[in-house]
Amino acid sequence: MKRVQQIALVLITLSLLVVPMAWSQGGNAEQQIKTLGEQLNAANLKGDTSFLEKVLADDYTGVRGDGSVLTKAQEIEKYKSGAIKYETNEIKDLKIRVYGHTAVSTSLSFSKNIRDGKEHIGTTRNIRVWVKRQGAWKCVAYQTTRVI
Repeated sequence: MKRVQQIALVLITLSLLVVPMAWSQGGNAEQQIKTLGEQLNAANLKGDTSFLEKVLADDYTGVRGDGSVLTKAQEIEKYKSGAIKYETNEIKDLKIRVYGHTAVSTSLSFSKNIRDGKEHIGTTRNIRVWVKRQGAWKCVAYQTTRVI
């Protein structure tokens, strides 16, 4: 009888430890993506290409509002050259969904920026796809669509 009670106690203790940890994984990942998104926004505003190097996956694809497609190297080069320069970028309506080692974030943002010599002011809907690789979240895809 003591053996059964000991096993029951061990199982209850494990469940009290494991279940909350499992529940927190989704929230933890959501918070990590939210924080990375905030850091990415700050990097975009500052033109911080070292952060872009770190957070964009090597196979990153960015689809801009004009339909142009940029690789990681092209995106970073546009910031370095000044072809992309943000003055403001206010993010609202952020939603994050986590699917294991993949996460999708959607948002609405109002920005004022310059792209290839043209000023852009307005609201866009944005989607980012994140993948956790070797313990780190990387942005693998981004698409922005102008809200009219």
